[in-house]
Amino acid sequence: MTFDTLGLFEPLLKTLASLNYQTPTPLQLQSIPAMLQRRDLIATAQTGTGKTAGFALPLLQLLMTAGAPVRANSVRSLILVPTRELAEQVHQSVKTYGQDLPLRTLAAYGGVSINPQMMALRRGVDVLIATPGRLLDLHRQNAIRMSQLQVLVVDEADRMLDLGFADELDALIAILPRQRQTVLFSATFTARLEQLAAQISKDPLRIAVSTPNAAASTVQQWLVPVDRKRKTELFLHLLRDREWGQVLAFVNTRKGADCLVQAIRATGTRVEAIHGDKRQPTRLRALEEFKAGEIQVLVATGVAARGLDIADLPLVVNVDLPIVPEDYVHRIGRTGRAGASGEAVSLVSADEVTHLAAIESLIGELLTRREEAQFEPDHRLPVTTTGGQIKKKPKKPKKPKQTIQPPQPAPVTARNSRIHLGDWLENEPGDKPKPAVSSSSTGKRASARRR
Repeated sequence: MTFDTLGLFEPLLKTLASLNYQTPTPLQLQSIPAMLQRRDLIATAQTGTGKTAGFALPLLQLLMTAGAPVRANSVRSLILVPTRELAEQVHQSVKTYGQDLPLRTLAAYGGVSINPQMMALRRGVDVLIATPGRLLDLHRQNAIRMSQLQVLVVDEADRMLDLGFADELDALIAILPRQRQTVLFSATFTARLEQLAAQISKDPLRIAVSTPNAAASTVQQWLVPVDRKRKTELFLHLLRDREWGQVLAFVNTRKGADCLVQAIRATGTRVEAIHGDKRQPTRLRALEEFKAGEIQVLVATGVAARGLDIADLPLVVNVDLPIVPEDYVHRIGRTGRAGASGEAVSLVSADEVTHLAAIESLIGELLTRREEAQFEPDHRLPVTTTGGQIKKKPKKPKKPKQTIQPPQPAPVTARNSRIHLGDWLENEPGDKPKPAVSSSSTGKRASARRR
């Protein structure tokens, strides 16, 4: 099966040939014809299976073959994404696929000045890729009109909900025209995503080309048990001992990212971090340098779990396990893309066992445990099951307390039947018995008193 059998027109086929795109992925085989037929769509697939091309190619063709030219401050199609990085990635892909088409595109997100985005919208935009917050800002300032909108694409819809964009999505849906085509793409599928789809789409076609919430089979996954306080030390040891090349390392906090960068930089390794406290131009520059191979280690918080498309990335390391299990699938999905092999290593401490159990339950498999010599944890990592259960070690039965029996009085016999009453009254238990007094000495003391 080739792209020319999917109904794509000649300009797009010519571009795909120049990009050496020869065979569509299973997702693209189903999504492209469905979108060209203007069907609402819900598609779930593992990361790295061509989701962006799966919706961008038919979207560009629909815009070229139907609808009036875009008016000032209007948009003809909207692609919603959860993060700035993903907005840039999708924008670059759309520009690449539509390089021979007379369509205007724009990426709009926070962290940068809103003025250039407002200026670009004055001419009208055919494809707008935006994060929810910035899109609402543009609407509040009357910089954007939605009356010409034909197609809405929600990319990484479940992540949008995880990041707390439910209210923003409700506000955005309220300003969109009801007559539109709605497409949802995601790597994972949740009950909340099901509810969102019911609210914003009509009789959607469902596509699932892989096991929902599963990690890519091309990624080898394993973990190293370690005490939390030694995670940075272990990372540096593995980086040096295993001679790792390029590494994308994930942590959960901005402070943790900065501390890890400082420790790595002290070894002479080129490293940068991307997180919410970094200005957007700084984040983009770090990402471009990492893609170009100028940086060996890129440390990222969850902001980069999705939206990083790095060719031939060999290794992802979870220095911290993600709190949301689905984020694990997206993190390790940065490697093993487009059929390539990859490796995902997690450094797991005992206090993260509940996160580990939730991840293993989600992906339906237990992560292989490999202890590293000299880094065996003092706090052992409990055993987990694929059902998300944590096996606790059986408690050792308590030994019965030994009761001390009080000394028993000696049995009365003919030999000791005569007891000196004075000695019995004066001596407490445990005292040394007073020496017996002979009758002769008693007589001498009595005689001395009489004198």
